[in-house]
Amino acid sequence: MKRIFLFIATNLAVVLLLSIVASLLGVDRILTQNGLNMENLLWFSAIMGFGGAFISLLISKQVALWSTGAHLISGSPEGAHERWLVDTVYRLADKANIGRPDVAIYEGEPNAFATGAFKNSALVAVSTGLLESMSREEVEAVLGHEVTHISNGDMVTLTLIQGVLNTFVFFLSRVVGYIVDRAVFRTERGVGPGFYITVIVCQIVFGILASLIVAYFSRRREFRADAGSAHLLGNPQPMIGALMRLGGMQPGALPQSLSAFGISGAPGWATLFASHPPIEQRIAALQGRA
Repeated sequence: MKRIFLFIATNLAVVLLLSIVASLLGVDRILTQNGLNMENLLWFSAIMGFGGAFISLLISKQVALWSTGAHLISGSPEGAHERWLVDTVYRLADKANIGRPDVAIYEGEPNAFATGAFKNSALVAVSTGLLESMSREEVEAVLGHEVTHISNGDMVTLTLIQGVLNTFVFFLSRVVGYIVDRAVFRTERGVGPGFYITVIVCQIVFGILASLIVAYFSRRREFRADAGSAHLLGNPQPMIGALMRLGGMQPGALPQSLSAFGISGAPGWATLFASHPPIEQRIAALQGRA
């Protein structure tokens, strides 16, 4: 899979936009006019950090539909195949005690994902490649995996983690920017161009480093979603079969903002940034349950 996380790119873009807007409104200048006020800066960073994360979460469904070109079928399924898909998602959602999510299909290689801000109004999307290459039992296991993501509140959990990390990214980037502006650019009062340049660069760098932590929690979450699928179906074998089949395929690449909630993610050169653990480890964990 070419992309790394479900909504990291969206979050980074939102955070950078909020940072630029705050700078244009003079917030940074107010925080530094009498020296760097650490307490006020921390509060400002928390508001912006969590604000950016929750904005990303609230628009996740719309971004998902737009970026994958998926079309909703839950309102008006066409044919027995789409009807079966919607009915299966609804049945699994009822079993997991969550609201029935929207169901969508998008063109692409084998993959699926779940997203949304709320358990009772989420989205489950499946690619045409996955539907065409798997048996119905295996597709049902994949759907159980995605429904478990929703019932476990994984989207909100990762948002809270991202909010904490965003807070430190905002805070540390401004501390570094203030130090560089004073020590290198010799700005004596307020802040100069060196501060703003350093802040933007640091936010990008620190944001990328923060994604390592998000990736770690994302990988742990995948094992729980696999186990949840086995629980919903009453048998781990369908999920094992789905993973084995995915292991022999080229998983479909989702947009950067969607991969953390997909069914599969192939580790590349940057294993630490991978949102999914190796398929072999996931199969071994399920076999242990069996």
